[in-house]
Amino acid sequence: MAASSGALPVVDLAPFFTEDDSGGAARATAAVREACLTHGFFRAVNHGVPAELMSRALQLSAAFFALPDDEKARARPAEGAVAPLPAGYARQPAHSADKNEYVLVFDPKLGFNVYPSEPAGFREAVEECYTKFTELGLLLQEVLNECMGLPPGFLRDYNGDRSFDFMVALRYFPATEEENNGLSAHEDGNCITFVIQDGVGGLEVLKDGDWVPAEPVDGSIIVNIGDVIQVLSNNRLKSATHRVVRKPAHRHSLAFFFNIHGDKWIEPLPEFTTKVGEAPRYRGFVFNEYQQLRMRNKTHPPSRPEDVVHITHYAIT
Repeated sequence: MAASSGALPVVDLAPFFTEDDSGGAARATAAVREACLTHGFFRAVNHGVPAELMSRALQLSAAFFALPDDEKARARPAEGAVAPLPAGYARQPAHSADKNEYVLVFDPKLGFNVYPSEPAGFREAVEECYTKFTELGLLLQEVLNECMGLPPGFLRDYNGDRSFDFMVALRYFPATEEENNGLSAHEDGNCITFVIQDGVGGLEVLKDGDWVPAEPVDGSIIVNIGDVIQVLSNNRLKSATHRVVRKPAHRHSLAFFFNIHGDKWIEPLPEFTTKVGEAPRYRGFVFNEYQQLRMRNKTHPPSRPEDVVHITHYAIT
């Protein structure tokens, strides 16, 4: 599949932050709907997250990853913390096709992580980013509620527990002649994902058989919807395949996952099945069950690519 010269849709979220709307919010909602129908991805601008904060967080993230390994290893779960995923610094296992290292940051109010003392300001920057991304996630969840034609407040009530959200700071190693993959092609299993990245680039989205670059643009946020929204909408909205292609330099990014509680039951909603006379395309499942299957893809990679578990594991054929 070739790289595409196309670009991701751009959505200006400014109307959601002003009282003098003049129809701007409706137009922005329509733009989000169209992007989720066609690409599953879009570039958000005027989104309410300060550009200076995102730039500072990326710079401090790069400084963190430049520390010696024993210093980075100090980023770990707080004593006695119970989290839905293992927090702290880690590298992808040696047998993994993905060539990166990361630190998993949970809701700072719950104290999941012990941070290293250096770089100064790293903790404050990522915690502030976490708060801002949570606010943006709540806003876009309301927008998606409108896009999907659901009763007012449905997604807010359905997904009102924020304890499974998390954020990851990532560093991808420079490409070699033998290997250039930074993150294998995949879809996100959650509800909404936000990505900010430095100027190195490498994120690509699969659209109609071509890879569309999600180029770095200062101050913007890459937004995509995940498998949960695709299932709820009975395939109406798209959880798109994406990847990171490694470049000759280290690449740094932050990814925030606006998630859903692990105990939630996920299945196509009546608005996309019985109410419109369509059969459900997925059987229902508990979200944790799916997450555990996805995690096993990484910890015990199948010998055959066709055995990797995707959302199609629940597809009704």
